[in-house]
Amino acid sequence: MTVAPVRITNLNEETVNPDGRFVLYWMTAARRLSWNFALQRAVDLSVELQRPLLVFEPLSCSYPWASDRLHKFVIQGMVDNAAAAREDNVCYYPWLERSAGDGRGLFHSLAGYAAAVVADDFPCFFLPKVVCAAAANAPCQMEAVDSNGLLPLRATDRLFTTAFSFRNYLQKNVAPWLVDLPDNSPLSHAGMPHADIRSLIPADILKCWPTASVAELGQPRAVLETLPIDHSVSEVSECGGTTAARAQLAHFLKTGIDRYATDRSQPDTDPSSRLSPWLHFGHLSAHEVFSAVVSREDWAPSDLGDPKVTKGRREGWWNLSEGAESFLDELITWREIGLNRCAHDPAYDQFHTLPDFALQTLDRHRADQRPWLYSLEEFRDAATHDEIWNAAQRQLTREGRMHNYLRMLWGKKILEWTETPETALDVMIELNNRYALDGRDPNSYSGIFWVLGRFDRAWGPERPVFGKVRYMSSDNSRRKIKLKDYLAKYSE
Repeated sequence: MTVAPVRITNLNEETVNPDGRFVLYWMTAARRLSWNFALQRAVDLSVELQRPLLVFEPLSCSYPWASDRLHKFVIQGMVDNAAAAREDNVCYYPWLERSAGDGRGLFHSLAGYAAAVVADDFPCFFLPKVVCAAAANAPCQMEAVDSNGLLPLRATDRLFTTAFSFRNYLQKNVAPWLVDLPDNSPLSHAGMPHADIRSLIPADILKCWPTASVAELGQPRAVLETLPIDHSVSEVSECGGTTAARAQLAHFLKTGIDRYATDRSQPDTDPSSRLSPWLHFGHLSAHEVFSAVVSREDWAPSDLGDPKVTKGRREGWWNLSEGAESFLDELITWREIGLNRCAHDPAYDQFHTLPDFALQTLDRHRADQRPWLYSLEEFRDAATHDEIWNAAQRQLTREGRMHNYLRMLWGKKILEWTETPETALDVMIELNNRYALDGRDPNSYSGIFWVLGRFDRAWGPERPVFGKVRYMSSDNSRRKIKLKDYLAKYSE
């Protein structure tokens, strides 16, 4: 077994079907054909059982917040996956749902011909329920494999409440996982048998659920127009897929990472990686990003500092350049504390899971007079009195992203300008999940709930509306960061 057992979860009590035609990899979250532990596990089973591998990548049209923006990004990833599968002579089955419910029965039909099934283990959005429901009816062995982060989701069952406590744990425990990286080319395994897709999948299945053609995947606009999804959320310039993701990673390592520690809070000179959409949709692996960063720094695990000395501090444990240290803290500490929360708390998106101090102080200030009150529609349309907030919202609706510092201010002002903190949470989730390419993700929920006090502590002085929850203001932001060019770009 080349995948650590802690990354593999048995989803049912079925055994391998000895009459199965293929090993089925059901690709739903790690949508890539490299640096992918789930794919690697499926290849291992293919070699062990001497059954061809079938990579099945469906795209539903009925998931929450489905839109042209999100759909096109995923379809562009399918184009890359189709090309990679052809190069390695692996059966790849991309499928597009044309109307709600069309996919009912497809997975079960495929699983009926499978020797074993491997699925992605993703702890957020609607995917965990879908995978578990499918496993309950799968007629053969079905596993979920965790490819999410450097620390396996189930390496600990502890729920971390602050970034400091999680970072302190990582510094003591993550070192063995830094060298346990997924194969960058698992489909090239010499011992894996191959077959044509039409010899693997019965003709009646392909007739009922035809494969999306290379031609239509390459022209997604024509497909999108026919689908019952939100056409008001338009496509953006970023291209989905592993090719675009790697180009953005290379650009960041060349032009951004050296300024990351000093300038990432500056909207006018933003050096941020902008990798989160590709990480969210699984077109890029955090392991590949980590490997690229440390290779650039000529770093080895032996360079790690002593956790007894660093004691959870941000600086000094990696022994990398300032920019690389700062970036890895975001990629690993902050990204993976969100994964930890979603994996161990099914109510990760519920208001009542905020820390006690936040629940108590927000409740005490529930009746405080708000300086402004806006509806969801006014927030959506960037129709507030605040120039900075409106600019950040326009960036979100136009580009599917928002500058990281302004995303925090954006959330704090929603809290201040809605009738209740519960309403603020609903507004943040709706706007972020509908418009952000990296929404519907553990990292997104970390940011939204941080606005309300998760992963934070009580702050003073106590203020109206916020109580002891950390406060931010547009006036302070003007003094701290450079905004002239940003405001000009998103003024209207």
